[in-house]
Amino acid sequence: MRWHGRGTGSGDTETPGGGRLIVTAALVCAAAVAGATFLPGTAYADPSPPPRGLEEVHKEVEGLYRQAEAATDAYNAAGEEQRLQEKSIAELARSAAAAQERMNRLKDQVGALARARYRDGSMPPQARLFLSSSPRTFLDGLALAHKGEAATRGVIAQQAATRKTLDGYAKAAGERWKTLDGERKKKESAKKEIEAKLAAAKELESRLETKEKERLRKLEEDRAREDQRKWLASQPAKGVTAKEALQDSGAAASDEAKRAVAFATAQIGKDYVWGAEGPDTYDCSGLTLKAWTAAGRAIPRTSQEQWRQLPRVDVKDMRPGDLIIYFADASHVGVYVGDGTIVHAPRPGRQVTLAGAGTMPILGVVRPG
Repeated sequence: MRWHGRGTGSGDTETPGGGRLIVTAALVCAAAVAGATFLPGTAYADPSPPPRGLEEVHKEVEGLYRQAEAATDAYNAAGEEQRLQEKSIAELARSAAAAQERMNRLKDQVGALARARYRDGSMPPQARLFLSSSPRTFLDGLALAHKGEAATRGVIAQQAATRKTLDGYAKAAGERWKTLDGERKKKESAKKEIEAKLAAAKELESRLETKEKERLRKLEEDRAREDQRKWLASQPAKGVTAKEALQDSGAAASDEAKRAVAFATAQIGKDYVWGAEGPDTYDCSGLTLKAWTAAGRAIPRTSQEQWRQLPRVDVKDMRPGDLIIYFADASHVGVYVGDGTIVHAPRPGRQVTLAGAGTMPILGVVRPG
């Protein structure tokens, strides 16, 4: 499968109801940097900004989408932690309920012992033993008294231990609820940041004419093609492609990895939506998560945790099914499918697509199985 340089797919749309704006290069740069507002219908000398102005817009837009993707990872991580805390609270509740049942049984036993002693009369057991009519009766009664006292002490000790356990569950549950509340706030904060970044990127893109949007898309594709060319010429990439030239690109992959690749490629064309895990939309780590879930292997939810927890392999040794982690903050991930190509969910406004493995800065490679 040979990549032809189209690493980001299509799907840009104009803002509904927005007037088309004719802008000069200086105004495009100002819009990208300062977010200036222009009035529809204003005439300008040159309706087509030069490449340098478009590059500034491209840099600004890509930067906003990158920040949104990093915030998406924070959103997903908070969501995963929230699920773990909710599960932990549910387990604590079950344990507390079981402990409460034990406490109720112990209370019944203590009550039964107290009632039995009351029925025996007001004379202490020791006095009744000394007034016994025979040595044998005395000894038998003494043994029973010791057993009764030991049983009583045992029940009381169990009751105290169970009470302590219950108090521990209550304290742990309180701490879990506090953590859960914190994760919910983190998630909400990340959501607001994502929405703000996406709105800013879309607003900036909406200021471009249709012709300029086409030029911007071509600029992205040309840059991706050049990055891929440079990566294929690098030593790590040469090691990968040389191995693949000697054998079928999927031959070295495990059966699990082949299933992961098959699932990921079957999602091509589906929209990117932040926080989505399918089946109709995905974000980058949602796609890799579900691909390996389909292969029968559980992996962490976010690209950052995938990078932190999964076994790492050298780029030159990667094979189909491996996950390539991108950018210094590990905020993007794709599934390597062989032939120098990945399948990934790029960003909002794009669809799951094939791309060159070297079209973004590679942090490293991990192998789920």
